[in-house]
Amino acid sequence: MIGKRIAAAAALAVAALASGGATANWNATVSANGTSHVIGNPAAKVRLTEYISYTCPHCAAFTREGEQPIKLGYIAPGKVNLEVRHLLRDPIDLTVAVLAHCGPVSKFPQNHSAFMLGQDKWIEPLTKSTAAQQQRWREPGVAGRRAIASDFGLYAIMARRGYSRAEADRCLADDAFVKTLAENSAKDWDKPGIDSTPTFAVNGVVLPGTHSWDALSKQLDEFVRNAS
Repeated sequence: MIGKRIAAAAALAVAALASGGATANWNATVSANGTSHVIGNPAAKVRLTEYISYTCPHCAAFTREGEQPIKLGYIAPGKVNLEVRHLLRDPIDLTVAVLAHCGPVSKFPQNHSAFMLGQDKWIEPLTKSTAAQQQRWREPGVAGRRAIASDFGLYAIMARRGYSRAEADRCLADDAFVKTLAENSAKDWDKPGIDSTPTFAVNGVVLPGTHSWDALSKQLDEFVRNAS
């Protein structure tokens, strides 16, 4: 079923381009909005917000199932733009989010995908850690973040994305950004209707009870139809 949905989304995107419905693949348009990123046509009538956590297995499942259909069928033709916002749950989540933001704004979507799609592998130390390791992860400041990046293999993921260890460490040492990211996450957690990850909103309105691609896709189609 997922394969069929991806194929259908790809066909829609190709058809839109062929008919002049879009002049570019809007997935290449990325802007920073504070500590979040917006991907797609800034003038899209449907604005999808994804509130995620990098240590949330349901968020990783959503990415596996929904990322390509959203990119191909909704963002590429300019119908929808996507804002990714972070609902931080723990120091590991915070560390990954900081690394996902590392480098040029244009790199965020691929950084995000690398961490989400690889979550089942890099998160394994969480279930095998010693008390001493867990204590290192809780150390305040950059020391704790570097310990997490080392123990969870996050430096290796960043290296595959073209980042040196020195570049990753500079991002991890940005205490001002870390503080802002944590503060914005806390504000989002306090928004009505947001009590778990992933959570979604369309045009600023939270979709209660919607936590999967299967549930979101039906509602997203309706929003797009109504906006046409």
